[in-house]
Amino acid sequence: MHLTWPPDEAAALNGSRDDGKAAPGGSGQGRFDVVVVGGGQAALATAWFLRRTGLSFILLDAEEGPGGAWRHGWDSLRLFSPAEWSSIPGWQMPQRSGYPTRDEVIDYLTEYERRYALPVVRPCRVDRVQADGQGFTLHTNRGEFFARSVISATGTWRSPHVPAFDGADAYSGQQLHSARYVNAAPFAGKRVLVIGGGNSGAQVMAEVSAVARATWVTLESPMFLPDEVDGRVLFARATERWRAQQEGREIEQPVGGLGDIVMVAPVREARDRDALQSVRPFQRFTTDGVVWPDGVEEPVDAVIWCTGFRPALQHLAPLDVIDADGRVAVEGTRSVLQPMLWLVGYGDWTGPASATLVGVTRTARSTVAELVATLTDPPIHPAAEAKP
Repeated sequence: MHLTWPPDEAAALNGSRDDGKAAPGGSGQGRFDVVVVGGGQAALATAWFLRRTGLSFILLDAEEGPGGAWRHGWDSLRLFSPAEWSSIPGWQMPQRSGYPTRDEVIDYLTEYERRYALPVVRPCRVDRVQADGQGFTLHTNRGEFFARSVISATGTWRSPHVPAFDGADAYSGQQLHSARYVNAAPFAGKRVLVIGGGNSGAQVMAEVSAVARATWVTLESPMFLPDEVDGRVLFARATERWRAQQEGREIEQPVGGLGDIVMVAPVREARDRDALQSVRPFQRFTTDGVVWPDGVEEPVDAVIWCTGFRPALQHLAPLDVIDADGRVAVEGTRSVLQPMLWLVGYGDWTGPASATLVGVTRTARSTVAELVATLTDPPIHPAAEAKP
């Protein structure tokens, strides 16, 4: 087996060895050409290209097991596209009838790691990354790791966003972000506000409205895509827009993009029973409910925030690269202020559709190509043979 990292060292970090015997320790002190922070779809796609370079690399993942943010999706979560449009590089997701479920995505990412023997250390939480002039020191719960370059691919799940509302701290009812939503059962018979007009808001509202007195609160009327439009169409549109931008062209496209609501089966069912009517935001919370713009007070048992996420970049704070918007200034995926740092998979600001399974391949490929061109010194632990 040809590996692109020191096999004995990587096995020890995970507390196991190729011969099946326990390895001593299980904590870090590794030095690599590249450390990838994260273990979800963006990290795995990047690792697939890294394994072909001859550079030494390792993935540090804070999760307990494979699957990235998909491990935390709600029970009924499905992709918007069929399997053939929902794959990362190298190996296509096995085809199934209908759109893949959350558990099927987790199974795919788990097998992907195994198939390519990717060097993932978990659970390994990177608390901070520091630059020292010679490279980077990554401080983790498993010890320190040292790298010539860092690729951050932590996604957004660990940084849920809840907008500020007057009185929210005094409200005594339940507040839950969609990051922690599992299913509608706990809300049966309750008075619930679902806040947020994107796909998560629509899907959670579809479920909760079937068992609870639910009100959907959105800043403006939601944009529903035609029933026949799914992730395949949206990715194709995003790709065409990207190509047009690269070529300096202007194009006309139908209204609708990756942020608009895809009419998956539960959402269509909720629409058919007229459950997707939304209202504009309330003014403030009370101790047991909310006050609407007309002054009417309404008791509310629970609030589900479907208000999105911010990039999970807290580990990069010591590098002073995070701007006021919580992002890192990049050219492509490369940090402007810290040129040996790259960021992959955080959304359009790190590449069009890069937060999607099918979309991350393009930016993962370009990131690794740029990194290889930048690392001119010999690899720290050159691979015996780069894998195709």
